[in-house]
Amino acid sequence: MLEGILIIDKPQGMTSHDVVNRARRALKIRRIGHTGTLDPFATGVLVLCLNRATRIARFLVTDEKEYLATMRIGFATDTGDLTGHPLSSPADTSHITSADVKGALGHFRGRIEQIPPMYSAKKIGGVKLYELARRGMEIERVPVEVEIKKLELCEPEDHPGENDTFTFRVVCSSGTYIRCLAEDLGRSMGVGAHLIKLRRLRSGLFDISRTITLEKMFELSRSGEIETSIISISDAIALEDLPLSEEEKKDILLGRSVNRRGDWLNGCQAKLSDADRNLIAIAEFDAEKQVWRPRIVLGEI
Repeated sequence: MLEGILIIDKPQGMTSHDVVNRARRALKIRRIGHTGTLDPFATGVLVLCLNRATRIARFLVTDEKEYLATMRIGFATDTGDLTGHPLSSPADTSHITSADVKGALGHFRGRIEQIPPMYSAKKIGGVKLYELARRGMEIERVPVEVEIKKLELCEPEDHPGENDTFTFRVVCSSGTYIRCLAEDLGRSMGVGAHLIKLRRLRSGLFDISRTITLEKMFELSRSGEIETSIISISDAIALEDLPLSEEEKKDILLGRSVNRRGDWLNGCQAKLSDADRNLIAIAEFDAEKQVWRPRIVLGEI
């Protein structure tokens, strides 16, 4: 049975759900999920969890992300990207230089607040915002704190001769909306802005170099070589790996805690593996009682 992590280079024009459906057909398995939606116009790293790996998705969705984004200044759109309708006529942006954009970027590094866009998959009251937006509705959204860890302008020669288009690289916390970032950047310079390109370069441990295309996925599946591109569940999780004795393994498989004295912080997590380095569980440390409590048991009795 195929299980683990498969990293797809999502093509433009497809939803993340489209990619999951393609993977189900190619790999002939139903149990597949992903760890972070990419907009249809965006490309790049989409992390797929296969079979039992879907159980560790919640440990991966919070991973930091890295993007290469290109914004056009002069007008905003109702979606925040090139797929939407302009909200105004294009403004004159000839006075805005790369130095101005670099200066604006400095105001958005660190912890900032964003208002989730209406055209997003975020749910309010069980309904996705984009579903409300398509009905012509706009509702009040609560600002969310995110962290912009790195934000830098790429060299202007990326787009020679264009003074309304700028590309920037951003490393950010999970849940950051790059469309909102582009809009806020434009607003801070007194002009509208929207994204025209977005490529996810990294999601946690997985960068663009580890991806395969959908075409390659089908090819490897047909030839029986798809396992060469699948990352094991254990390797997908960046946690300390603690070996278990046979007795401890039995306890963990039964959902029991194991005693292990140490100076780990209360609430920290680790991988628990058997003597053959098979991942048995992900556990959390109780510093007061000096025990590891299983959060997810992946092994079988």
